[in-house]
Amino acid sequence: MSPTAPHTPTVLLAEDDRAIRNALERALTLEGYRVTAVADGVEALAQTHRSRPDVLLLDVMMPGLDGLQVCRALRAEGDRTPVLMLTALVETADRIAGLDAGADDYVVKPFDVEEVFARLRALLRRAAPAPAPAPASAPDGTPTAQEQPDSRTRRGTREPRDQGKPGETPDAASGRHLVAAGVRMDPQARRAWRGRRELELTRTEFELLELLIRNAGIVLDHSTIYDRIWGYDFGPGSKNLAVYVGYLRRKLDEPGAPQLIHTVRGVGYVLRED
Repeated sequence: MSPTAPHTPTVLLAEDDRAIRNALERALTLEGYRVTAVADGVEALAQTHRSRPDVLLLDVMMPGLDGLQVCRALRAEGDRTPVLMLTALVETADRIAGLDAGADDYVVKPFDVEEVFARLRALLRRAAPAPAPAPASAPDGTPTAQEQPDSRTRRGTREPRDQGKPGETPDAASGRHLVAAGVRMDPQARRAWRGRRELELTRTEFELLELLIRNAGIVLDHSTIYDRIWGYDFGPGSKNLAVYVGYLRRKLDEPGAPQLIHTVRGVGYVLRED
């Protein structure tokens, strides 16, 4: 039986500027993507309905339907395909509008194509299904490591098991809820709450909050967060992380309640309830 051919990721590129569209289509194809390129939002929406891509690369400013409208329409249909926005708009309010429309990440023009590649790889990794669990027994019936007696019980005493990572409750160690600093999260259902209020988070905001909860009380430096969330360290000059932390704070913080995400100047961020 021949091995399964590796999956070639598909990208739907919507960009009305012909020069940018052609250059990106060529670069993405050389990088190993299968690319469908269109010139406006109406065509992007129609093409997505015909054949859903693995990731969408949408320009914000397009004739007909713009990138934000395309993103809102897809999210309203329940389509969770990752969306990377291309934008020449650099104001924070414009970036917030893109994320509130359901985009997962953005790149500001003019951009380095390597940054586009890095952000696409990160979105595709996060959208990939979790690997299937290993079988409980070997084909010959030999007990696997999961079935072997716990060496910590062989002399009649049991050492405490790993209770999970910082910020996890016992439920979290079994893959259900994470709780820290008054925030509760269900990673499998992709839902989060502060107290009784459910938080409406984008994919990136959710994963950033999950990382902070799993490491509650621990200061995470910028490089670690970039690597874990985006899979790429954009360097000390990048404001991307600060922008996303700002978005997350806006959704987490409540009047009269303590701030939960704290900046450790020159180092990074930490989740804690003072």
